[in-house]
Amino acid sequence: MKYTQLGRTGLKVSRLVLGTMNFGPQTAEPESHSIMDSALDAGINYFDTANVYGWGENKGRTEEIIGTWFAQGGDRREKTVLATKVYASMSREGDTWPNYDRLSALNIRRAVDASLKRLQTDYIDVYQFHHVDRLTPFEEIWQAVEVLVQQGKILYAGSSNFPGWKIAQANETAARHGRLGLVSEQCLYNLAERRAEMEVIPAAEAYGLGVIPWSPLHGGLLGGVIKKEVEGGRRASGRSAEALANSAVRAQVQAYEDLLDKHGLEPGEVGLAWLLTRPGVTGPIVGPRTQEQLDSALRAVELELPEEVLAGLEEIFPGPGASPEAFAW
Repeated sequence: MKYTQLGRTGLKVSRLVLGTMNFGPQTAEPESHSIMDSALDAGINYFDTANVYGWGENKGRTEEIIGTWFAQGGDRREKTVLATKVYASMSREGDTWPNYDRLSALNIRRAVDASLKRLQTDYIDVYQFHHVDRLTPFEEIWQAVEVLVQQGKILYAGSSNFPGWKIAQANETAARHGRLGLVSEQCLYNLAERRAEMEVIPAAEAYGLGVIPWSPLHGGLLGGVIKKEVEGGRRASGRSAEALANSAVRAQVQAYEDLLDKHGLEPGEVGLAWLLTRPGVTGPIVGPRTQEQLDSALRAVELELPEEVLAGLEEIFPGPGASPEAFAW
């Protein structure tokens, strides 16, 4: 495994991030534990989750699965850089009682304590804001974060799904109060969705945030979906199916798969390897449902993409270009 610093911090993290969103809803607890063991054995030390994972009536279930894994000992917690998120409502269906969502100081305090209990740990390495809160000022958010840092409950704060100007606003506010501010940003970023290159990634680089792309294969669209359809009869579903219904997108994905087939490369591995070449990227989040999917992701770390392939990918999936030139002069 290869490692890098998380943004401007001294924290060393693996260049793949283990996403746990499938643990519980898609992957049972025993297999989830096995995947986490395999990831740690392979050198992946950065694990990402969220308080809301498990979804619906099972909100928090994913954190509980990670917690029972930590409880097995063997230095599992000590070797893991643990990131979780706060924002979404943790109220049960039909319960509309206020202050159980968003980023008020009250909800942040409650959410941290609840996550720590589920995770069976006494601290969170990177505590991330899952979405922008348009109602809570950053002065309040950073005051709440500072209390948690002083209490030893969290070490760093990160963001997810923030636009570039919110990253700037958050860190400028933190700087005025002598605080570290955001150290990472999780954003939707992959070959098929490159809008983050216009504002989000430049802002992250300017303020020293590590970039953690989520959905690196765009919901399976970049994982050889057409080839699987033809050879195995596996129909695309979800985001991939919606995208492939567009003939222009289908032609683009076909060109992608044809290029990689010509070079004997696996689409899913190339999608991850491409992200690892991008400026500012710490490491993409991989969310394996099975051991096989984890093994495929691990191979991407060692994959060196030839210049011919990189040029071909740029031609098939051109980025938006620099800002403001992408939309102005």
